[in-house]
Amino acid sequence: AMANPDTGSPAWQGMAMSEISVRALGEGYWELYRSVRLRALEESPDAFVASHDTEADQSEQFWTERMKRSQRLLAEVDGEAAGIASVGAVADRDDAAQIFGLWVDPALRGSGVATALVKAGVKAAAGQGKSHVVYWVGTDNGRAVAFASGFGFRPTSDRRPMRVVSEDDGEEEIAMDLPISDRIGNAPR
Repeated sequence: AMANPDTGSPAWQGMAMSEISVRALGEGYWELYRSVRLRALEESPDAFVASHDTEADQSEQFWTERMKRSQRLLAEVDGEAAGIASVGAVADRDDAAQIFGLWVDPALRGSGVATALVKAGVKAAAGQGKSHVVYWVGTDNGRAVAFASGFGFRPTSDRRPMRVVSEDDGEEEIAMDLPISDRIGNAPR
């Protein structure tokens, strides 16, 4: 069995020629980010600490502040929102950024959207002068671990309790680390 979020349902096969594009969203795009984030919370409640209802009630200020805090990436397929991810700071490491909040529309899982988001996240981190990217995955989530490994992320000794315990992920998360130079040569492109 293939263990990779980009080889899931065959539903996408008829649209394999679709164009996947990823762009960084500036503050002014908070409403677009909000709409996709709320879809993610509704569709995958186990994957996020926040709840849909809590965030749905938040003010414009909450969302514009959130846009400033981390780099928000939006994947689109043929101009339609297909997934999101964020790139943010790592608490005790100046050399690293982390990719988090990765979500892909279920209808498009298996079509390369997750890979495109992670690639864009790595580029964004390189653009911020970082030399490593960290990605936390549930220790029991074989698909997520395999996806990250296939990308070049390697397990570290860093563990933390899952903030949301689900059957897929288990009770613990592991930090996986990608040295950016391994991935894109030494110069950010």
